[in-house]
Amino acid sequence: MKPLLFVLVFLLLRSIPASADEIRVAVASNFAPTLKALALVFEKQSEHRLVLASGSSGKHYAQISHGAPFDLFFAADAKRPQLLERKGLAIVGSRFTYAYGKLVLWQPHTHKLDYKTTEINTPAENPVLGKLKQAGFRYLAIANPKLAPYGKAAEETLVKLNLWDTYQTRIVRGENIAQAFHFVTTGNAQLGFIAYSQIKNTDTHSTGSYWDIPAAYYQPITQQAVILKHSPAAVAFMTFMRSPVAIGIIHRAGYFTPTENRP
Repeated sequence: MKPLLFVLVFLLLRSIPASADEIRVAVASNFAPTLKALALVFEKQSEHRLVLASGSSGKHYAQISHGAPFDLFFAADAKRPQLLERKGLAIVGSRFTYAYGKLVLWQPHTHKLDYKTTEINTPAENPVLGKLKQAGFRYLAIANPKLAPYGKAAEETLVKLNLWDTYQTRIVRGENIAQAFHFVTTGNAQLGFIAYSQIKNTDTHSTGSYWDIPAAYYQPITQQAVILKHSPAAVAFMTFMRSPVAIGIIHRAGYFTPTENRP
C-alpha cells in the first residue's frame, strides 16, 4: 500500500499548478489603475501575481537606481527606462512603448457637460481654457515637472501659452499626477493639469469640464516599460501587455496605444 500511496500523492502533486510567482512592479501613478485592471485579467489566466507600487517616474527611477527590488518598471516616459538600460539595471531589449499619455486641463463639478476643443485661441468656447487665460481661479495643480512627465507636459503647455511665469505663485505641485488630481478633487486647487485617463475612469468625468490640450503644445508622453529582473513570470506579463486584450484595455482607459497614430 505504501508504494501505491506514494504514487498517488506524486500524481496529485504533479496535477497541482506550481506556486505563483510574485512580480514586483513599479508603475507611474497615472497608469496604476489601468495596470491593476490588466493584472486582474493576467492573474486569471496565469499562475502569477503582481504586486504594484505606484509613484512618480522620477521617484521610482531613484529607488531602482539605489537597489529597490522591482522586477518591472512601467514609467510615464521613455527617458528613465533608457537610463536604466545604460546603467545596466534593466534587461537590454526588453524596453517597449505600452501607451501614449494625453494631458488635459480639468475643472471639476462646475458644469454638467464636458467641454473640449483643439482651438487654442477660442477661450470663449471653452470655460476651462477661458478661466485659465483670465486667471479666474486661486490655485492651479500640476505634477512636479522634475519628477513626473505629465508635470513636464503641463509646464510646456503653460510656456506655450506664455503663462508659466504668470502663474508661479498660484501653482501647487504634486509629487506625481495622482497627487495633482487629488489637489483638484479636494478643492485645494480649482484647476489642474491631469491625465485624461484620470477623469475618464472616475465619476468626475460627468460632473466637470476639461480642455483637451492640443498635442502640439507638449512633447509626446511616451510611456515605456522595461524588465529589471528577468524571470519567466516577468516575460509572461510583458508578452501579455502586447496582446490584443491588453491593448484594448489600455485604449479604453484613455490612452493612445502604439498601434494608433497620436494626433
